[in-house]
Amino acid sequence: MSLQSPQYRIGDAARLSGIPAASIRYYEKEGLLPEQARAGNQYRLYTDDEIHRLRFVRLCRAMDMSLGEVRTLLALDHRAAQGDAHAACVTLDEHLEHVRTRLAELQTLEQELLSLRGRCDGTGGHCHVIEALHERADAEPVPPRSPHTSAMSDVESRGCPAMIKA
Repeated sequence: MSLQSPQYRIGDAARLSGIPAASIRYYEKEGLLPEQARAGNQYRLYTDDEIHRLRFVRLCRAMDMSLGEVRTLLALDHRAAQGDAHAACVTLDEHLEHVRTRLAELQTLEQELLSLRGRCDGTGGHCHVIEALHERADAEPVPPRSPHTSAMSDVESRGCPAMIKA
């Protein structure tokens, strides 16, 4: 933890860092921030260094970095030796590959959406876009169901407790 005396409560830290208080608590739980000092009333207290760390996390997350990537970069001190500096480059190179893959996926999606949009000519009594979506849905292969899989297991695996029947 920082040698500075903590001075900001979580609402102030949220305002100064641009990160919602709930996310700050989550980042603390995930180890991106050290456990915070507490005031006598049990409020979390943050230093200027921790506000800076939160801004660093926000910047990395805005670049779509995973928590693991952010954690790796946080572990590297900006005064680190040359070998450690290379670790940051490796992390960025891996992230760039992820971004390039995602861009290719988005370009494919764009083409599919443009093709679908091309089906709409504004004529006729029914929507050609909806018709095309139904055709694609019918053409999708049905994934095989495991004999040990319940009908609700895919909903449960996505963590949709509201959809799970007791």
